[in-house]
Amino acid sequence: MPLPKFPDGFLWGVSSSSYQVEGAVDEDGRGPSTWDTFSALPGKVLGGDTGRTATDHYHRYREDVALMRDLGVDVYRFSVAWPRVLPDGAGAVNKAGLDFYDRLVDELCAAGIAPAVTLFHWDTPQKIEDDGGWLNRDTAHRFADYAAIVGAKLHDRVRMWMPLNEPMVLTLFGYGIGAHAPGRELLFEALPVAHHQLLGHGLAVRALRAAGATNIGIANNHVPVWPASESPADRSAATLYDRIVNDLFAAPILTGRYPTEELAFAMPGPVAEDLETISTPLDWYGVNYYAPSKVAAPDANGTPARIDGASLPEGLPFDFPLIEGYPVTDYGWPVVPDGLYETLTTLAERYGDRLPPVYITEGGCSYHDKEHDTRRVEFLDGHLRALHRAVTDGIDVRGYFVWSIVDNFEWAVGYSQRFGLVHVDFDTLERTPKDSYHWYRDMIRAQR
Repeated sequence: MPLPKFPDGFLWGVSSSSYQVEGAVDEDGRGPSTWDTFSALPGKVLGGDTGRTATDHYHRYREDVALMRDLGVDVYRFSVAWPRVLPDGAGAVNKAGLDFYDRLVDELCAAGIAPAVTLFHWDTPQKIEDDGGWLNRDTAHRFADYAAIVGAKLHDRVRMWMPLNEPMVLTLFGYGIGAHAPGRELLFEALPVAHHQLLGHGLAVRALRAAGATNIGIANNHVPVWPASESPADRSAATLYDRIVNDLFAAPILTGRYPTEELAFAMPGPVAEDLETISTPLDWYGVNYYAPSKVAAPDANGTPARIDGASLPEGLPFDFPLIEGYPVTDYGWPVVPDGLYETLTTLAERYGDRLPPVYITEGGCSYHDKEHDTRRVEFLDGHLRALHRAVTDGIDVRGYFVWSIVDNFEWAVGYSQRFGLVHVDFDTLERTPKDSYHWYRDMIRAQR
């Protein structure tokens, strides 16, 4: 059955990020990032994989843009690597690195594809991390300086901007439990990382606008949180988790307040003054959705909790039972299209007219099929139908970007997971469009 028609002007896109696709980590003056450092440590990334070559997008970007042109997408969302532009995170600009993104943007424009730029997708310059990373308030200001540099160079051609991608993941996985770079295990002492990222975002929004950039948002991941039972303990754990993974990163931006007084009290610096910057109005709001989370109170028997395959340190007030009754991806994530509908309706209910127009800045799944990825087609079809239902109910959603255009380096699980519409042979780097690529192409044509 064909998908129902989305509104005129609805944008269809694909996404990627710098460390996951670019490679060329030590070419043309690029400085090291925290992910270069982290992935070089034994046992941190599955199979000892790194992003040193990734999909070699740095050298093959013209080939990848041609694939996107033939796919017929309106928008390509990619991230700029901070250490490629500023090898030490501050100071002298690396012209060769900035020129790469200038060429990429020109190539996209020539192909009729609008560039959508993320300024930070977790690859902090190692020098910035050595100076305290996102625990250091100064990092927010260095980030705004970087935003001004990129904005001045690209503002005339970039259609959409998002300073941050998923600050919750860096806070929780990078600084809270140590499963991602930089590998810190600070538990709730990682909360300043959230505040400094949000402050950096607000400062970057202002810096971009001062540089002439327009149409600025954020790419926040959102997770429907389901209590494991109706018990008070499970419901309390789920409420706390919901506030931390969802509201902690949405409420300050959309309302100028933290969701609880306890969270506000845990933040460093002049919080009230910072919130005025953090809540600088956005032109749109990006939602990354993959799957719900079931949350329970900690296991009374002391069994270690796990999330996304990572063991959690002791001391967290959550456990994450498996969600049963749904098909799962090859990553083990449940396939719940209605979770996207739930995410959007929850945002609309919580934030009302403070919620600007929405784009689904990431949505996708990992399946290992090389070409005939029928399950990915079914995944996308189901999620787009759920999205259409939300649009029909009056939620102002204006675009959907598939994660991702190509198979790539998938963080702590290396090259073991494949999210791409295009298969990449990681030995030869040959690209092969999958059935989902052709399905998405035909769907886009039918929508126009």
